[in-house]
Amino acid sequence: MKWLKIAIARIRALVLGESVQRDIDEELRSHIEITTEWHISRGLSPEEARRRALLTFGNEVRVREQVHKVKGGGLIEEIAQDTKYAARMLKKSPGFSAVAILTIALGIGATTAIFSVIDSTLLRPLPYPQPEQLVSIAADFSGGDARDIGFSQPELEDLQHSGIFEYVSTAWFDENNLTGSSKPASVRILITCPNYFALLGVKPQLGRTFDPEDHSPGIIPDVVISDGLWKRFFGRDPKVLDKSVRMDTDLYRIIGVMPPGFDAPGRTAEERNVEVWAASSFYGEPLLDHPPRNGRNLPTAIARLKPGLSIEAAQSRLDSLTSALQHQFPEDYPKDSTWSVRLVPLKERLIGNVRQSLILLLAAVGLVLLIASVNVANLLLARASARAREVAIRQAIGAGRGRLARQLLTESVLLSLLGGIAGLLVLFLTKDLLLRLAPDSLPRLNDISISWSVLVFALVVSIATGLIFGLAPAWHAGRFDLVSALKESSRGSTGSGAQMRTRSALVVTEFALSLVLMISAGLLLRSFWDLLNVRLGFNPQNVVASRTRLPAPNDRTVDLYPTPKQESPFLREVIRRNKALPGVEDVALGDTSSIPLDESMRDLKLISEGQFLFTIENSGFKNDQTSVAYRTSVTPNYFHLLEIPLQRGRLFNDQDDENAPQVAVVNDAFARAFWPNQDPLGKRFKRARPNSPWITIVGVIANARTESLADASVPKIYLDFFQTGGNRIAIFLRGHLDPAAISGQVRDQVQSIDPTLPVTDSTILNETVATSLAQRRFSMEMVALFAVTALFLAGLGIYGVISYSVNERTHEIGIRFALGAERRNILSMVVRQALGLAIVGAALGSICAFIVSRMMTGILYGVSPTDPLTFIAVAIILMSVALLGAYIPAQRAVRVDPLVALRQE
Repeated sequence: MKWLKIAIARIRALVLGESVQRDIDEELRSHIEITTEWHISRGLSPEEARRRALLTFGNEVRVREQVHKVKGGGLIEEIAQDTKYAARMLKKSPGFSAVAILTIALGIGATTAIFSVIDSTLLRPLPYPQPEQLVSIAADFSGGDARDIGFSQPELEDLQHSGIFEYVSTAWFDENNLTGSSKPASVRILITCPNYFALLGVKPQLGRTFDPEDHSPGIIPDVVISDGLWKRFFGRDPKVLDKSVRMDTDLYRIIGVMPPGFDAPGRTAEERNVEVWAASSFYGEPLLDHPPRNGRNLPTAIARLKPGLSIEAAQSRLDSLTSALQHQFPEDYPKDSTWSVRLVPLKERLIGNVRQSLILLLAAVGLVLLIASVNVANLLLARASARAREVAIRQAIGAGRGRLARQLLTESVLLSLLGGIAGLLVLFLTKDLLLRLAPDSLPRLNDISISWSVLVFALVVSIATGLIFGLAPAWHAGRFDLVSALKESSRGSTGSGAQMRTRSALVVTEFALSLVLMISAGLLLRSFWDLLNVRLGFNPQNVVASRTRLPAPNDRTVDLYPTPKQESPFLREVIRRNKALPGVEDVALGDTSSIPLDESMRDLKLISEGQFLFTIENSGFKNDQTSVAYRTSVTPNYFHLLEIPLQRGRLFNDQDDENAPQVAVVNDAFARAFWPNQDPLGKRFKRARPNSPWITIVGVIANARTESLADASVPKIYLDFFQTGGNRIAIFLRGHLDPAAISGQVRDQVQSIDPTLPVTDSTILNETVATSLAQRRFSMEMVALFAVTALFLAGLGIYGVISYSVNERTHEIGIRFALGAERRNILSMVVRQALGLAIVGAALGSICAFIVSRMMTGILYGVSPTDPLTFIAVAIILMSVALLGAYIPAQRAVRVDPLVALRQE
């Protein structure tokens, strides 16, 4: 039961505190008095008797601590005492404390900010029940290097009845015209399977969602709306349920309103911010009654796995299913195309390619935090040197080395916690700025918040940081030589060679880490600059693009524009009227996928207007082999307006109307990919669907970076808009235009032809190009900011070490001057010390940077990860900073007065 008594004593000590301490003091006094009386009884005087009693008793402070440990308090109370002592010491040095806390706040605040982004994007599970069961299903033609080719309705049915999934749903993103108010509006709509909401496991705040067992043909005449649309269009009317709305001239009944904050699991901002959900089984009017198996017009599907089934097991069963289907329908799955279906966790699908960029940012800000920690460690070492006499006296009167080291470590942890609190405060104040800097393409951007996990991360990082930068002073306290310290203190010295070596090692580490970070930033900056200055292949200057959309009603009998022939007069009138606007020099039309580098409808482009699965004739490919290219439809003046040069053949002309055979203009990449040693003019291809017409190539244009700034060689097909038609229309205007006014002017012109059509705000094409770089710009700006911070901290580090060294060597410098040394010799001595540290740091940093930069290959463009120019330029900058950091202490050294220095000795 001894352990129980000790435990009770320690609990009592923690609760009673001062009462226990008084008991211990009383007991110690009693022991000393008894021993004194014993010596008096032996004939000694009272003074000698007390002296003998104290000698017998030993160091009173140490004995009191030992008794206190036995009776209670122990480690917990010692930590409390050390914390109070550390707070008093920090309060005594407000200047030092402020600099250290601000340095730590900078590192911890930046680290926590990036972690909050990573927490919401990468770490936090999707906001749906059992999110680990949610997967994305993607189909590929790996033989034709075509990914995400989509599914057909029969394939979707095969997946649903495979026994692998509880629910399977596609999600077809589109925009519809919502009418019924004072002016038409464009709303983002997601057409899904009826089981979509059951698949996600979410419920509406009002009403209900679709019946997951509804397999009726066509588009179900019910819709679910978002909370945002409910507020904006219906004023939060609680009686909104069962109201009718008209979209694309079709009537729908509102059956439910989703809760605030619900986002669809989409990859783009548009897909996530859906306003209307409709449901279909994807057969029957307005689609085909019997969709063909090879008509893959449905995008990537999402699914919920059967309970207890892992992704690996599901993939194995899915491989067996796809193999069986290829044997059963060989004509729909050409052997050379290598059709395959893969499962990806839905979260991974939504994250896309941002993982590498975010991990890079976390690593970069982690280096900043480490550099800040090294800086504070140097400050603490300098402070420990100044407190050497105090520490020596405390050790002389009985303080143990372990206790001294623990007190210094407690002080550093307290300092770090205060810095962490300051960093969190800065993060709270700058959160909105961080969200504005983050690109809209960042997934789950709206989920970024200062959550409990972020607060716990900040606490853990603060404690870990305090331990890291407190180790050096604590280690030196544990190795403290009492005799040497007292001798050095009596001579006026402020430090030791061991401490100086440690501080130098810390500065070398600081320089090495700074160089790694700066080289990473330099590579990103060069990559971004190359992308920014790359030849686009088109001219975005003075070009504005507006969007409108023709209705595509489910009831084809009420469609005003059912064919290209009936749509053509509208298109020509739009061109004519907009050409008459003041300042307009040229006008062209295209479908929305013709807007260069536009991310807003990227997934839509991949569904219906982008990836064009086709068969080709008279090439190195076999007939009926499926291949892939991007396609778009434009009017003849499109190439002239964007200044895309023609290489051979001709462009579209007025004879290529809706009555003429279909023609195409292709880019050079398309021609080289499929007819590398032939003239592509006159060659033919067609859509890989039954009864698709052959399309003849009449012209070849130069490659343009319309799909990706990083790649100009994407095969692309341009069809004549007057021959193909299309309900999503982009209106291009070139001229000296007022962006603020042109949007309303275009809207007036379009609605003067058809008042039911909404026109979205105009986009300046230069801004579209800039937006396509948003994610790279965010990574580059953040890493560059961290690199500049690291450079600043490295400069402070070298300044601190050299300044400290000059102070310690004041007497030596005085002697050198007395013996005839010139000022330039002293200056050279100080500068050599700084350069020596910088060179060693740069050498170590270059080795580390060589390793780290090779991991960045996937996010660099046009620059080698081991680019010598970047490595050399960064090393020169660091050397310059080292010289600058050494300049002020060197100037102070050459102004040392020999008489004053020798007198101080």
